Amino acid sequence: MILQHRILIIILSFVLVNSIYGQNKTDNSKRMTSELIQPPYLKAGDTVAIVAPSGILKNRIEEINRSKDLLKSWGLNVVVGKHVFKQANHFAGTDEERCEDFQNALDDPKISAIWCARGGYGTVRILDKLDYTNFKKHPKWVVGYSDITALHNQIHNEGYQSLHAMMGVSLTKDLTEIKETLETFKAALFGNPTNYTLEGSTYNKAGKVSAPIVGGNLTMLHTMLGSETSIDTSDKILFIEEIGEYKYHIDRMLQSLKRAGYFKNCKGVIVGDMTKLRKNTTLWGTSIEQLILDVLTDYDFPVAFNMPAGHEKDNRALILGKTVELIVDKDKSTIIFEE
Repeated sequence: MILQHRILIIILSFVLVNSIYGQNKTDNSKRMTSELIQPPYLKAGDTVAIVAPSGILKNRIEEINRSKDLLKSWGLNVVVGKHVFKQANHFAGTDEERCEDFQNALDDPKISAIWCARGGYGTVRILDKLDYTNFKKHPKWVVGYSDITALHNQIHNEGYQSLHAMMGVSLTKDLTEIKETLETFKAALFGNPTNYTLEGSTYNKAGKVSAPIVGGNLTMLHTMLGSETSIDTSDKILFIEEIGEYKYHIDRMLQSLKRAGYFKNCKGVIVGDMTKLRKNTTLWGTSIEQLILDVLTDYDFPVAFNMPAGHEKDNRALILGKTVELIVDKDKSTIIFEE
């Protein structure tokens, strides 16, 4: 009787463990493969909030006024956060003030998009203060790049798409200088994301894959490692861009991502602008493209260079979290957003 009882316990334990394992496996598979929730695209009459979650906007009033005029020309209403032009050392107001403006925009059901005025540094300081409860009831587009990658990560982990695109201070007096930047930004906001044909590169690693695109600024992706806002790149295409770094800094960050498993189940990599690279007294010895390929040598997914997105005037919009078809060859690469 005792032996039979023990056997019954062993059998029940085995069934329970397998049930839990199977459930976890299903949950993880669903989390990794499901596309993120898409906020409603904008239409004439919708309202955009301009806020400054990062760096100071000293002497930038004219540029923000140009941003307001641009949005109004598209038939949109505009509100500006009350703390946008505050100054607190390096930042556009204190952490509490910047958080208040962003939280108010997240919570307001009348706001359809949040356009970040600029990047710089500071977004990471408000991440843990933000509450997405009301955002989930009324999802909206969060727009920006560079330091705003921290917010893209957080929103991605909440399960929503966001828009990697130009910011308010990116507007030039002569808008013809940023024609493609503006066109792709507007197209993405209004629900017609632009497909891209990229200039070829001998460094391209050929392949074809369909998966959601995630990522942003490399420094910010590296900064998020080990935190709740580090993104899961499993079954995703990773986009990266960077500015003003030494090559060995870029290698160090990529090596850190690699050691953290960033590329283990990644489906592809798209490399944006790597601009204003600094020269160390000890030269790296290879191109930035070769540096990136060397880090990724253990993986067989496609790698595309020459995506015009990042810290240049030609900064074309990418909907993060949306599935794209990526086709990479030596002579060209194409990025096609799925319907």
